[in-house]
Amino acid sequence: MPSAEGSEGRRSLSKRGLERALKEAEAAHPDKRIELWFMDEARVGQKGRTCHRWWTKGKRPPGLCDQGFKWAYIFGAVEPRTGRSFALVMPHVDAEIMNLYLDAFAETIDDDTHVVMVLDGAGWHKPEALDVPGNITLVIQPPYSPELNPVERLWLYLRETSLSLRVFRDRDHIMDACCDVWNRATRDLQTVISLCRYPWIERVLS
Repeated sequence: MPSAEGSEGRRSLSKRGLERALKEAEAAHPDKRIELWFMDEARVGQKGRTCHRWWTKGKRPPGLCDQGFKWAYIFGAVEPRTGRSFALVMPHVDAEIMNLYLDAFAETIDDDTHVVMVLDGAGWHKPEALDVPGNITLVIQPPYSPELNPVERLWLYLRETSLSLRVFRDRDHIMDACCDVWNRATRDLQTVISLCRYPWIERVLS
C-alpha cells in the first residue's frame, strides 16, 4: 500500500499498490492528466557480457571480450502505453546525477500533465537526497522485484542486439555507443511498446 513516508513527491509501492498510487496522484493533482512512466539505470562498460546468437549446434560462437574497467550509465524512462521515452547517459551514478536527470525529464512534461514514475529503491533514489520536481511523483517498487519494471526488458533487448561482444576504447566511446543504441531503439515507438507494455499495466490504467 502506498504511504506518505519520505519527502513530498515520493511514495512506496507494494505489489498491488500501483493503482492506489495513481489514484492518490489524481486526487493530489485534479487539474492534471496523469501519466505512468517507469525508470531504471543500466551500466554499460568495457567488461562486457555474452549474449545469445545463432551458431552451429554444439559449437561455441566466437566473440569479442574486453577486461577494462571503464563504465557509463544509461538513465532511461519509458511510458509503456505510448512508447515514448527519455534518457540521459552519465559517467557515474549518485543522487546528484539523479537530480539532474529528474530536472531534465521534468522540463519535457507538458504543463497539463503530472507523471507518476516507478523506479527501484537504489541508494541514489532515497528521498532525503533528492529534490523531486513538482510535476513528478516517485513510486518505489518492492525490493527484489525487477520483473515489475518493464525497462528491464528494454535493457535486455539493447544488450542482446547492440551492446554485447564489443570493445570500447574509453568512457567517451562507451557513452557515444549508449546514446546511439538508445536513440536507434527508441525511435521506433512500436519496439518500446512491444517490450514494455505489460498486460498488468493496461489493467491498472484501465
